[in-house]
Amino acid sequence: MALADNTGCAKPSEEFPFPEIIELNVGGQVYITRHPTLVSVPGSLLWEMFTQKNVRSLARDSKGRFFVDRDGFLFRYILDYMRDQQLVLPDHFPERSRLQREAEYFMLPELVKMLAPKLSKQNSLGDDPCQSDPEELSPNADATRNLTSASATLPSAVAGGPGGTVTAGTGAASTDVRRAGFITIGYRGSYTLGRDSQTDAKFRRVARIMVCGKTSLAKEVFGDTLNESRDPDRPPERYTSRYYLKFTFLEQAFDKLADAGFHMVACNSTGTCAFAHDQTDDRIWTSYTEYVFYRE
Repeated sequence: MALADNTGCAKPSEEFPFPEIIELNVGGQVYITRHPTLVSVPGSLLWEMFTQKNVRSLARDSKGRFFVDRDGFLFRYILDYMRDQQLVLPDHFPERSRLQREAEYFMLPELVKMLAPKLSKQNSLGDDPCQSDPEELSPNADATRNLTSASATLPSAVAGGPGGTVTAGTGAASTDVRRAGFITIGYRGSYTLGRDSQTDAKFRRVARIMVCGKTSLAKEVFGDTLNESRDPDRPPERYTSRYYLKFTFLEQAFDKLADAGFHMVACNSTGTCAFAHDQTDDRIWTSYTEYVFYRE
């Protein structure tokens, strides 16, 4: 067994087939922990995995680490709970419902109860376990609620309705009080320029589209296409420059921003040039470009 040769680890035997120190690969994230930690909750999935005598039945990766096909980022909280049976989450934790699902998978009923919205309000964002970007955390939330409630009592003449209070105009009023802000889209591109001044098929090759701005705005515009794993604990009212999109089409990003009411107000680009080969005149141009979008 590859893990049995680690320095300082007790070698497994027939009665105790697991080493004292165990390496796990959970969804691509590597964790190192003690065997007693993994079996600290009797009846859990990890307890069932690491108390059996048939070690060969457990999946392993190419380096011999035990492999679990689950969310690698959220497993850190599962492992923390296995250490002392306590739940400690960061402020404004946006993945509460997903963590509850992971707790159910690992068969940790007490952790599932702690993550239930009515029993764990200290670390919860609200009563809705699926709420990841609540309006209550926005500094402009009070003003937004006041404007929305006030629109319900405006004369219908303002909304063009047939007398009485605003009905159909309420939806429009809610749209008008959308939060203003900036979102910056950045990407690195490259292309090769040859002797005939013709670019090849790699023209404007985009490796990754970065997103900078307020977390709540980025989630509102890009939704599930926004990769939040680079900065998962960022509160909704804070800013980040670590997000990127799961697609590489600039036009798709522009369409999403336009649909959300954003307009491009500025852009800039820088570029460098280098010879592709010493014996040819082909040159590789690389550039970094940013587009700044704003919504009033």
